[in-house]
Amino acid sequence: MVVTFKHLEAFVWVADLTSFVRASERLNTTQPNISSRIATLEGLIGTPLFDRNGAKVHLTSKGQQLMSHARAVLAARDQFLQAADEKALTQGILRLGVTEMIVHAWLRTFTLALKAMFPNLAVELTVDMAAELERCLHARQLDLALINGPFQYPATSEPLGRYPMIWVAAPSLGLSGPLRTEDLAAHPILTHARGSWPHRLVADHFHVRSARLVPSSNLAACLQMTVDGMGVAVLPKAMANRELAEGALVTLDYPWTPDDLDFQARYQSEKAPGHVAKAASLAAQVATDFAAVNQ
Repeated sequence: MVVTFKHLEAFVWVADLTSFVRASERLNTTQPNISSRIATLEGLIGTPLFDRNGAKVHLTSKGQQLMSHARAVLAARDQFLQAADEKALTQGILRLGVTEMIVHAWLRTFTLALKAMFPNLAVELTVDMAAELERCLHARQLDLALINGPFQYPATSEPLGRYPMIWVAAPSLGLSGPLRTEDLAAHPILTHARGSWPHRLVADHFHVRSARLVPSSNLAACLQMTVDGMGVAVLPKAMANRELAEGALVTLDYPWTPDDLDFQARYQSEKAPGHVAKAASLAAQVATDFAAVNQ
């Protein structure tokens, strides 16, 4: 028996995730299969690679010594596939995390372009708040995150552009002309989810007013509630373009908005396979094309 790519993949992912179970989920197989691959690799090498005491597993000194070599072998495989320039050879799963704004802006365009680039690469999608997606990326539970800052952890990034926030309301609320803080505070203020960066900025802005903030973890629901006249909202303009064009919403003349959302495609270049970097660059191109048409 010889060492295979599957042995090395199991070795790297168990080490990164400190768990046989999570490594099996990441490699789309079963925990017994991962255990078997590691046992086989340890048998071939003749020494344990992991210390299995406790809930998490950790590399032994020999495992630490060999880890960089395992990563180098897998990186060489990726470089071979890139040099061959045969996109169909890229297989597996891309674990992609996006915020809801991306879903409503250009996610469909991106996933279709990604499918054309890598026809045999499956996408596993997670939609969540930016802070949670960044945590998952740092924990190696995601390969690529299309998220807005501010960022807590270092990562390689491709800029996806800045998305301005605007105040909107249904025409039925009759809000026109220059507005004061108390004019907005007279209505429920629909915002991003509690704990998100936009929500914090809005809460800080209205903290001395008796404003009623209504956070929502679902921006589509927030947008619909605004169309239905249930309050005023501050949303990314990219999300409300259609409703503004159709007259279902109007832009409010208020002098303050939260900072623009600065989006980036973020990934861990030192550990991610080559197709992740290509996917990030593709996201940047799709975002640029979207901005040229919609902003």
